[in-house]
Amino acid sequence: MSQAVPAPPRFQHRSLTEYVGIVIVIALVVTSIANTAPPLDSLQRGLARLVAPSGFLAQMFPPDLSRVDHIAWKLLETLQMAVAGAALGLVFAVPFAILATDRLSPHPIIKIVARGLIAFFRTVPDLVWAIFFIIVVGLGPAAGVLALMIDKIGFAGRFFAEAMEEADTGPQDALRAIGASRMGIIFSAVFPACLPSFTATSLFALEKSVRGSAALGLVGAGGIGVDLKVAFDLFNYDEALTIILMLLILVIAVEQGSSWIRSKLI
Repeated sequence: MSQAVPAPPRFQHRSLTEYVGIVIVIALVVTSIANTAPPLDSLQRGLARLVAPSGFLAQMFPPDLSRVDHIAWKLLETLQMAVAGAALGLVFAVPFAILATDRLSPHPIIKIVARGLIAFFRTVPDLVWAIFFIIVVGLGPAAGVLALMIDKIGFAGRFFAEAMEEADTGPQDALRAIGASRMGIIFSAVFPACLPSFTATSLFALEKSVRGSAALGLVGAGGIGVDLKVAFDLFNYDEALTIILMLLILVIAVEQGSSWIRSKLI
């Protein structure tokens, strides 16, 4: 008779350090909720004012359609900002990612500098970049495009570098053995292997740019955000609702288009 194999343990035994780490994470979550969550009484009063007959929601409905044509043109400007910023950011993200990859960077110091710049671009919020470029080039969509470009270098550069790090090294070693140049290895072995990941990251960057470009207008960097801020400042909540709904349609259209492109290319 064959001996019965004991069932594996239900819970994996962990070290004392891992248990301490889990307790610290749980304590951080609990204290964060306790210190920052709104009090229940304040939340109840706010919701009551929100749904009151003369409250915020009542002033938003029905949406004001008198300036739909103007809002549509501003949405087009927002889309153009997003496309231009994402395209420029993706183009410049590729060399940054190459320099930040272990096997492709020409020198360890260059790799460290490239990774530091990618992290810096990603860490600073796009609204801060927009304010910076407004100082440089003035108010308008140009500042928004530059802010989105820098933000996308940080966003896409990280994922591009990770994709190239995870690419199969066999073809690269084979090309290197027969004397292929660094650029030859990149274009012949690395890029073809990373193309699906590059495509997905690029489309996600475009979706992120469309959502972010609307917020950049709040600081004067062009797009529909300017009109949205003015509508709220003047208490034109019905017009603000129109802008939000049309922006929602634009975001959904871009996301659906990106999903269709991913299904065809990946």
